[in-house]
Amino acid sequence: MFFFFSKLLFFLISPLNWIIGFLFLSLFSKNKKNKKRFLITTIVLTLFFSNEFIFNVFVNQWEYKAIQIDSLKTYDYGILLGGMITFDDKINRINSQRSIDRLIQTILLYKTHHIKKIFISGGSGSITEPDMLEAKYLKNYLIKIGIPKKDILIETESRNTHENAVYTAKTLGSNEIKKSSFLLISSATHLPRATKCFYKVGIYAKPFATDRYGGPYKLQFDYFLIPNAETLSNWIVLIKEYVGTIAYTFAGYI
Repeated sequence: MFFFFSKLLFFLISPLNWIIGFLFLSLFSKNKKNKKRFLITTIVLTLFFSNEFIFNVFVNQWEYKAIQIDSLKTYDYGILLGGMITFDDKINRINSQRSIDRLIQTILLYKTHHIKKIFISGGSGSITEPDMLEAKYLKNYLIKIGIPKKDILIETESRNTHENAVYTAKTLGSNEIKKSSFLLISSATHLPRATKCFYKVGIYAKPFATDRYGGPYKLQFDYFLIPNAETLSNWIVLIKEYVGTIAYTFAGYI
């Protein structure tokens, strides 16, 4: 039930949907005062959520900071969280999304001997494609590019971050968890919630941030004042983490 509710909530938290909603209210309201208020709200929401500077302020406060790979010790496992690919059955190939940086950095960490083994956590996070088991496809990909099969472990049951932690702990077992060290690899915006979920099940992994949305502030006209469509889209990711953290807290997942 929580899984299906989270998918519905993802639709409701989109700023673009709020903007469209208030625009429709403005267009179809018969009350002139309300029509004006709805139109002003539409304009304010559009300017706020499309402003790159404002987004950067919020996301920089939330994200885990990236760290230099050379500063890391060697960990027994790099836990790679899913949510970065889809699979095209027609051409038998994975299609990458923005968060594919998780995979790129994991490969680099393995190749530079900062992680001994790769543990991929990720089943299907889709209601319409329950058989798209992401960890399975990622494992096959890693084997094809030369990473030994013996160094890749997977779990394919998880559908969300809470289940990532639960099924990772279940697959590894308490004895392995006690004697091993872990690096948790995920997007910088996702790590604050993910790290807490893994702590909850007894896996005290060091967070390793990838594909950061935030960055340095710029002294540029367009950065401060010109609306940016990509920024409007990026807010969905950040709001999802805000709402997800609140929901996970009430559910006892973190």
